[in-house]
Amino acid sequence: MIGEINVAGVFISPLLLCIVLAFFSRQLLSRLLESVEFYRTVWQRPLFDTALFLLLTGIAMLALRSLTT
Repeated sequence: MIGEINVAGVFISPLLLCIVLAFFSRQLLSRLLESVEFYRTVWQRPLFDTALFLLLTGIAMLALRSLTT
């Protein structure tokens, strides 16, 4: 289990850190996919963006777990 992260005396949940990282990564990937017109092939963009966000959150959590062990 991953413990809390201490930032200047404030303990932050690792899940919150992963969510923030996934949010900015999704924004960047969304702009990239929009520039190559990938979204023309996607049926429901909000559903796709939500799934992408959840996948990036899981990847960030796994990466954080592998860095701490």
